[in-house]
Amino acid sequence: MTSTINRAPGSRTRPPGNKPTRGPRRLSTAALVIYACSLGLLVGVGSAFYAVSADYPLGSVTAGPWKAWPKVGSTEADPYARAMVARRGEIPLAIGEGLALNASVDSGGEPLDARCTYRVAGTTPSARLWTLTVYDSERRLIQTGLGRSGMTSAEVLWGDEDEFNISLSRNLEPGNWIQLPEGRFTLTLRLYDTTAAAGAGSLEADDLPRIDRGECS
Repeated sequence: MTSTINRAPGSRTRPPGNKPTRGPRRLSTAALVIYACSLGLLVGVGSAFYAVSADYPLGSVTAGPWKAWPKVGSTEADPYARAMVARRGEIPLAIGEGLALNASVDSGGEPLDARCTYRVAGTTPSARLWTLTVYDSERRLIQTGLGRSGMTSAEVLWGDEDEFNISLSRNLEPGNWIQLPEGRFTLTLRLYDTTAAAGAGSLEADDLPRIDRGECS
């Protein structure tokens, strides 16, 4: 004898062997907390590392291809600058000691590249001593066969009207010459015991040496 089951009108039957479908599982509160903390930590550490890996983000002074941050060595240095100094192990010049200017481009705005030759020429603001140093793209002192990475005002050969002309290239050149490393590089001009440190904001391109690019290979 076959029994029948009465169903309400409009109801559906589930075919045998088919399980009911379930919606997506929801993360537990603990999992959401862990995810949010991990994401915040990743973004925070990543952004902080990026912020201290490039140039100082605040307080820059630009004059032609040269850029300086006169407050980095003072008590007015911002937190980013202090973090960058600590990370790099640098000892910045205080305002009473001098002024450091960096250049990663030439006077035409093109990146400094060792495939080209350069002339650093002109004059500097009044200073007891200045040095011109070449670094690689990672801000490390270059390693060359000559065992030197820069030149000072005490050893440079001067031209007319107290101007100098320093050649930068991979191959030997007469006169004032600094050998370049492979790839990109940067220049740092340090002025010691100079009044320009206190008045860095008023520096103009004509007050500093030009960086003229020559032939490129």
